[in-house]
Amino acid sequence: MKALVVNALGRGFDLEDVEIAPPIGREALVNVQAAGLCHTDLLFATHNIVPLPAVLGHEVAGIVAELGPDVAHVRVGDHVVGSLAQSCGACARCLSGRTFQCIHPELTLRRPSDPPRISRKGTALFQGFGLGGFAERALIHENQLAVVPKELPFPQAALLGCGVVTGAGSVLNTANVKAGDTVVILGAGGVGLNAVSGALIAGASRIVVIDIEAKRLDEARRFGATDVIDSTKTKPIEAVRDLLPRGADHVFDFVGLKAVAEQGLAMLGAGGGLYLVGVATPDVEIGVNIFSAIGGQKRVQGVNFGSTNAKHDIPMYAGLYLQGRMNLNDLVSKKISLREVNDGYSAIKDGSLTRVVVTSF
Repeated sequence: MKALVVNALGRGFDLEDVEIAPPIGREALVNVQAAGLCHTDLLFATHNIVPLPAVLGHEVAGIVAELGPDVAHVRVGDHVVGSLAQSCGACARCLSGRTFQCIHPELTLRRPSDPPRISRKGTALFQGFGLGGFAERALIHENQLAVVPKELPFPQAALLGCGVVTGAGSVLNTANVKAGDTVVILGAGGVGLNAVSGALIAGASRIVVIDIEAKRLDEARRFGATDVIDSTKTKPIEAVRDLLPRGADHVFDFVGLKAVAEQGLAMLGAGGGLYLVGVATPDVEIGVNIFSAIGGQKRVQGVNFGSTNAKHDIPMYAGLYLQGRMNLNDLVSKKISLREVNDGYSAIKDGSLTRVVVTSF
């Protein structure tokens, strides 16, 4: 089958012929219908984070084509969305609903004695997040698959696998934003816009979005932001304080730069929380003044996958979309073929596109 392979850091994605094994155990073979271009895959392709060569792509939607003998929860013909959280389903964290904190994610993978899921001329290829969606087909453990309604379009479905649940989930699950709370969102890219949707669902009284791109701020208004701030034209901390004199209850950082995160910390009111969701590079650090944090009762929390329980949350968001209560259509800016992924990532950099989705394999 055709797949994109990352062979060396910074060299992009190479379209190659690879082999995919038949499903065993609790694996499902999925015919991929859509795969979103997320910044995390580009981060993996340019920094020494995962083994190479690798097949990445973790925003995956498709149709189940074949099942391993022990699969119990999906069927051939089901429309499914992949979850980047690898959950064993049996540890204490999984059984308490915190599948995103699974203690034994390795149990979703094959054993070292098993043949590899994906290989090239007999050599195993690393499968990003156990998904490997930049390919015609993907072999995925059933615990990483959420079944969605068949009327859900595949491009929108793919984005449910990461961008939607990470953005909305950081608001609804991690921060547990309540009706009447005030929210500031730093960065109005694809994930940040979903945080706007989450804040709208939660009933936040003010949803303030900060970005450097006017087009993204216009998009944020369309998604439900009550206020937008162009940080190239004004000082963002002062602008937030003008809107929210007591400071914000919640600030979500989808940018992942030191200066931006520290600005977010300064925007908080008493008892407020800063949630770190995006990351520009793996080595970014921030400084926290302990005296100020104690006096202001502030908290800083890292957010992984929007604290998402995929089998519950992905179908829930799909339902909200089909009811007209969640905007997924405006997330899909452009549809491309698998061979165009390198160009797709280049196009995202200028800020004119919200999300690019592979729909032709």
